[in-house]
Parts: sequence; structure tokens; C-alpha cells
Amino acid sequence: MRTAIRNARRLVVKVGSALVTNNGEGLAVDALADWARQIAALRAEGREVVLVSSGAIAAGMQRLGWTSRPQEMHQLQAAAAVGQMGLAQAYESVFARNSLHTAQILLTHADLADRTRYLNARSTLVTLLELGVVPIINENDTVVTDEIKFGDNDTLGALVANLIDADALIILTDQQGLYTADPRKDPSATLIGEERAENTALEAMAGGAGSGISRGGMITKVRAAQRAARSGAHTCIASGREQDALLRVAGGNDIGTLLYATSTPLAARKQWLADHLLLAGSLTLDEGAIEALRADKSLLPIGVTAVEGDFARGAVVACRTPDGREIARGLVNYASNDTRRILRRPSSEIEAVLGFIEEPELIHRDNLVRIG
Repeated sequence: MRTAIRNARRLVVKVGSALVTNNGEGLAVDALADWARQIAALRAEGREVVLVSSGAIAAGMQRLGWTSRPQEMHQLQAAAAVGQMGLAQAYESVFARNSLHTAQILLTHADLADRTRYLNARSTLVTLLELGVVPIINENDTVVTDEIKFGDNDTLGALVANLIDADALIILTDQQGLYTADPRKDPSATLIGEERAENTALEAMAGGAGSGISRGGMITKVRAAQRAARSGAHTCIASGREQDALLRVAGGNDIGTLLYATSTPLAARKQWLADHLLLAGSLTLDEGAIEALRADKSLLPIGVTAVEGDFARGAVVACRTPDGREIARGLVNYASNDTRRILRRPSSEIEAVLGFIEEPELIHRDNLVRIG
């Protein structure tokens, strides 16, 4: 499967805060310059590269003299505002040495949750790649809130990979890759060379969160690989401290952990639905409705046993099993209050109950994507 990475023409490269800021001590300009050199070499091969970079908050903390990550949102936003200036300047400088232009793209979940803004973001990124520019993407931490944040740039990297139909996502971190257990606690843990991204056992191996500098950890990288796999992108997790790590991964060398995609890529509209990190509500299904969804059929109100949340018609909602596991999500045809009135009823009774009928389906199969 390493051949798939070697043949990848469009790459998303994500670098973590610990690497970008030398574990929080300040911007690691030498490391940034080395990545710029490697990306320039990939561009010379005719490959397109988007860089997703953490580090704005950590860089701002260093500039402000803060030794620990603040908890209050306005302090995080202030640190990001200060740090983003230095981060953008540093990247522009090191890429200019390699005769490459860069573009700064700051995103929030709201940018990708709205269909029009999602398509606009895609068009902008694709145009930049066609112009030979290296887009550098970060979460817009200066305006983000708890309700709209991605939560970590591993997730953002996967969303960008899906957004631009990338062939591969390369996550450079301060670890060698994914181990069978936490090597800091289990001396018998071994590095996983290759595995299916969709293998659910990987989450148990990945453990908990990362350092005080970053927000992620190996678990977010595994989940990012699973998300990227939905659009057919393979993911490699490797140490960014290795010599020429990016070139070696992109060259198909045996470095880090390759989590390869095996599922058929989702259609663009369904990919957008799958990428919604925030859902307006949820529907609990009975066994008959669960089987219908597994057979790629529409969701009818008669198969819904409970409704959670307050949502409008057209909102994205989760479809859950009785034990709460999400198996699908989609665009609902009825608002939450109306949905509560027609649940457990056949479609033939919708008009009699509500006084109108929008659609016979609660969620049409064309507006529904299976998750599990």
C-alpha cells in the first residue's frame, strides 16, 4: 500500500504544535524551513501540497510569556491573534527562499457546515493549487468558540483532504507513529506499519490526549485517518523529526504508520454531510429503520422512536441505534416539533397529522450518508 502514497498527486500535510514551536519554546524556524524545502521538492515533481499547520496559539503563548495553555476562550483567542502574525510571516519567508508563494487560509466549522461556503472554500483552494501556490491552513482560533471549533488540526487536516479530494493525508508529529499500546507505559508495544484506516480496534490502541501544547493526541490522528478514508485518502502518521520525513513518506518509504483507505469514496454531497462535526439533533431508530438504512433506503417516520434537539427543516441530524450509536446522518425534511408528532406513524398519515406534507420520507436516501 505504500505505493499508493508514492503515486499520490495531491497531498495534505499536517504538522503539529510541538514540531512547529519546538515543544512550546517558540517558532522552530529551522523546522519550517526544512518542510518548505521538502514541499518545494514535491512541487518540482508535479505534486500539489496543502499544508495544515498548528502553532498559532503556542507561538502566541511564547510571545506573551505564558508557560501554560490558558483555559479561558478570550485568552486563547488573544494568543492565536498574536501568534498567527509570526506564524504567517515565518512561513512566507521560508517558502520564498524556495521560490514558492504561500496563501493563508483560516477556517472554522461554520465555513464547512454551510454548503455554499464549503464549495467556495474548495474552489479557492483548488485555484491556489492550480496557480502553484502553497495554501497554509489553520483553524481560525481568533474567532472560534466552543460551539464551532474543530477541536484539533488533525480533524481539520482530514476535512481539508476530503474537501479537495486529496489522495493522501500525511500527519507529521513528535511520535514515530501508532503503536499497539502506549510505548511510554507498555515496553512491549510495537509500531504498527500498515493497517486499514477503518479498523475500529485502532482507537483502543491510540489511547488518550496529547501534550499541554497541543489539543490532540494519537486518538485524534486515528479518527482523522478514518474520516479521510471516507473520500479514499490514505493517511500516514510519522515523526516530523526524522530526516526528510515528508519526502520519505511521500516516496513510499517504510516510515511511520500507514492507515490505508479501503472503502469506496463518497459522493461529494454525501461527503459534505459526513463531515458535519456539529449536528442539530438526533433521531433514534427501531430495528426495521436500521435495516432499511443499511440497505440504502430512505428513513420513514414510522421507524423513528425518539427525537432529540430543536432543529429546523433541512438541518443535519444524526440517526442512532437504541443504544445511542450513530449509524447515519442526513438532511431532515421536517422540523423537530413536526417530527415528534409524526414519529411511529406511516407516511400516509403525515398530512392528516400535520395538515400538510413536505415529503413522504423523513430523510430521503439521497440526503443521507451512513457512518457506521
